[in-house]
This record gives sequence, structure tokens and C-alpha cells, in this order.
Amino acid sequence: MDQPRLVIATNNPGKVVEFRDLLEGCGWEVLASADIGVSIEVDETGATYAENARLKAQAFCRASGLPAIADDSGLEVDALGGDPGPLHHLHGWDGNNDPERIQILLDAMKDVPEGERTGRFYSVIVVVLPDGGAIEEQGVIEGTIAFAPLGASGWGYDPLFILPDRGLTLAQLPEAEKNRVSHRAIAFGKIRHRLRAMARG
Repeated sequence: MDQPRLVIATNNPGKVVEFRDLLEGCGWEVLASADIGVSIEVDETGATYAENARLKAQAFCRASGLPAIADDSGLEVDALGGDPGPLHHLHGWDGNNDPERIQILLDAMKDVPEGERTGRFYSVIVVVLPDGGAIEEQGVIEGTIAFAPLGASGWGYDPLFILPDRGLTLAQLPEAEKNRVSHRAIAFGKIRHRLRAMARG
């Protein structure tokens, strides 16, 4: 029996690789948007991670006619009142690239002492179906914010996010380990289980 097909709602090649790794064994053929000739930009105007993920998945589902999967994730720092948060792209946190983004956050936290640098990473995964149905899962990990970037892997704020039980940032972990313990890994683990059940019918 042919596997059902699922398109990843992103134009980012790095995310495509990560999604495919995290969806391994889900029972679906996981397609990049480039595989089916779809390339669209989606304005992330939602006020929550779930709203933004749903906007992206809906847009790629409409454009492709296939079920589409999208994530939205972000860092929330207690000392910054929950910023950067889901509206980071609207409130000046993003910069032009990851090093700029990291520096903006470090500058905002320059006076925050070690014991008050707590925060968490959120990830929400949404799958939208052509019939209008949807499934959604989330993952959360708690940690602290480093005083300088550490580690060479990962992307975004990974070099600043220290996992207390390991004493390492996400960017210092081997990729295979990160893909077991990250906020995305937690959310994808839940969604992978549901996709397997759907594939079995």
C-alpha cells in the first residue's frame, strides 16, 4: 500500500532535514515543498505559536492539496517578561541572522544575574488536512540563558540555552541527542505517534 504524503510547510532546507529526521518512522512520505514545486511566504501574524504554525500549515496545504505540517517555536525568558516570545519577529528581536539575534538577546540581558536567567523553549507542531481537519501537539523544555554563545551546532538561540541536567547548551549536544531532548523532539514525538495511527487507518 502506498504511503500517504505529507508536505513540510517551510522553504528552509535546514528545517526540511530536521523535520525528516524527527518524523522518521511516522508512516508517511515526507516531502519538501520544493519536491512538489511549491514555494510560498507566509506572514506569521498569529499571537501564539499554535496560530503561526496553523497559518503556515494551512497555506501549504491549500497550495499543494496535500496534508501539511508546520511548527512554530520560540524562547521565552522570565527576566524579559516572556520575550522574545511568539511575536519576536514583530518586536525587534530577530536581527538579520542568528549571530545578530543572539547579540540582541545578550544585550537585553546584560544586567540579569546568573540566578535570574531562567527561560523555556516552546514548540508547537500542527498538521492541517485538506478536509479542514487538524492535529496539534506541543513540547516545552526549561533552561537558563548563557552569558555567551557556546557550541557550534543547532541554530537560533540554541548556543545560549543551557539544559540544567546536562550543563550544556543545545548547540553543544550531538545532533542525535538534541533530537531526543529538544522542545521540537518532544512535540514531534507526540505528532509522530498520531501520524502513525492515521497512516494505519
